[in-house]
Amino acid sequence: MSGSWTAPPPVVSLLLLVGLTAAVAGVAAAGGAKPLTPGGRVVHHNHGRFAAGPWKPAHATFYGGRDGSGTTAGACGYKDTAAEGYGVQTVALSTVLFADGAACGGCYEVRCVDSPQGCKAGAPPVTVTATNLCPPNYEQSGDSGGWCNPPREHFDLTMPAFLQIAQEKAGIVPISYRRVPCTKQGGIRYTITGTKYFNLVMVTNVGGAGDVTAVSVKGDDRVKWTELKRNWGQVWQAAEDLTGESLTFRVMTSDHRKATSWHVLPKNWQFGVTYQASKNF
Repeated sequence: MSGSWTAPPPVVSLLLLVGLTAAVAGVAAAGGAKPLTPGGRVVHHNHGRFAAGPWKPAHATFYGGRDGSGTTAGACGYKDTAAEGYGVQTVALSTVLFADGAACGGCYEVRCVDSPQGCKAGAPPVTVTATNLCPPNYEQSGDSGGWCNPPREHFDLTMPAFLQIAQEKAGIVPISYRRVPCTKQGGIRYTITGTKYFNLVMVTNVGGAGDVTAVSVKGDDRVKWTELKRNWGQVWQAAEDLTGESLTFRVMTSDHRKATSWHVLPKNWQFGVTYQASKNF
């Protein structure tokens, strides 16, 4: 009938839809808006691997014994960093850097600078993993004993790590630091403790960015994808019965990259036992 609108063929409709979608995306990009998935989530492009960041200034001290004793546990929830693959090349971060445990597992390259008397001449940077918190000391000022008081960025290194770059007698030295990729042997490790209806999942041996920002779990039967909540440090909690299920975990690090450990825990998994995935970041 003259004057009436006739629907175009399906193929034409599809082309029109694609064109419209591209136009909308172009407008969003031109306006500075981030592209979204059909579900409304921001699209993250995670190609490549975690790259080292820029160098930043800070200061470093040391704690524990010469063999790293007194440093293998702490605020990140790790029970024994030496046994869990982190060794004693670790650091307790000041409050600002620790970020309520979000920094746990991240790796840093640290070099001593601008202190001829305190730095070891020609010493290469040391790479350490964040495994603990250096708590503030508000009874002392930030430049006289309260090294870890906000807003200071401070590294309290284990003694073995500190002695690789600085003299023990120096006590505190100026440093430069930067985030670097974590290089780990083997896959991501998972240990569940707690009870049947209150599971605490420790995630360790994470490569790439190293610092876990989200964890989800899925069983092979009744347990659907469930997001865990950070309990403290790198200990994540799930208030759901996970027993009797072969469990798959999905871990996301601070750079938005994700790793899925399919069926890493068998149906007969046990509390307190560590299970290792076949892959890492």
